[in-house]
Amino acid sequence: MQADIQNQYDKIYRYCFYKVKNVSLAEDLTQETFLRYLTQNSYVERGKKLAYLYTIARNLCMDTFRKAKTQELCTEIPSEDCLEQLELNIVIKDALNELTEKEQEILLLRYANELSIGEIASIMGISRFAVYRLTNAALASLKALLREDFI
Repeated sequence: MQADIQNQYDKIYRYCFYKVKNVSLAEDLTQETFLRYLTQNSYVERGKKLAYLYTIARNLCMDTFRKAKTQELCTEIPSEDCLEQLELNIVIKDALNELTEKEQEILLLRYANELSIGEIASIMGISRFAVYRLTNAALASLKALLREDFI
């Protein structure tokens, strides 16, 4: 069980970073997620550890925003050696920010964290068909936004 959970640490960190856009806060939230998971007594093993981890992380991120309504979280862009790569990152980030929150979350879970359709459906509490539909719609929206930027 421990090795399986450790493999998910980076994915939970990326998820938290996507939500709060702050490196140190994302690290803290990721650690808090795993601490709560490992110290909880109410979870019944049903083979959905990953969905439970994401639920904890999502709730912690939402709690952070509730507490910091008046504070603006800083956005950090990783530095790149290549100016073209940096420009591309900015264009993609801007296009992603124009998507709805749900579309952003679907793309993050599916492509950045490489979760299966079933895992995403379990995490978000929707059907597998809805995940497929939302993923395709999000990709279509992203492609349209990127076409606008490059034309």
